[in-house]
Amino acid sequence: MHATFGCLGSAPVQPHIMHVCHREKWIVNAITELNDHADKSLLIVEDDKPFLERLSRAMETRGFSVKSCDTVSDGIAEIGRAAPAFAVVDLRLGDGNGLDVVSALKRKRPEARAIVLTGYGNIATAVTAVKMGAVDYLSKPADADDVVAALLATGTEKSELPANPMSADRVRWEHIQRIYEMCNRNVSETARRLNMHRRTLQRILAKRAPR
Repeated sequence: MHATFGCLGSAPVQPHIMHVCHREKWIVNAITELNDHADKSLLIVEDDKPFLERLSRAMETRGFSVKSCDTVSDGIAEIGRAAPAFAVVDLRLGDGNGLDVVSALKRKRPEARAIVLTGYGNIATAVTAVKMGAVDYLSKPADADDVVAALLATGTEKSELPANPMSADRVRWEHIQRIYEMCNRNVSETARRLNMHRRTLQRILAKRAPR
């Protein structure tokens, strides 16, 4: 009988258990890499206060020296005082766009590593975030271990095949969002380019992203 052996012993395990073992090893490697960094300073800019507090505590327990704030202006001011080695920034903040914080950080400290968090994710926005200097883009609520792994990724890790790839409806929605962003969020122009009725497009844009 063919048996698959787990990471914690010799008993057969299911594929999803193997995936968990691989993820745990990846996280341990990321945290080990953090220990090699002389500067562990991390700025978190997030306007969801409960999430900000939870993430700040979690990142501190993982070895980061955390400072936090909840506005674009405060984030930029903090960078002006002392640009951190790492940053986690919410895309949509009460006083503006979190990408402005990422841009300020990259100007002040080009080697800094920043990731963007958002509950309103789409591919077009992710591409913009990377162009502005972010190293990754995670949907909220993001797991602290995933945040650590994204911040410390070296670019040599092979991306895993997603367990739940995007559905055809999600791919279509992403394409529409991309064109919408390229048209500077102009509904009429987007509808024209997609050869779609304006009201149909408005209904699609008003809905949540399909899974």
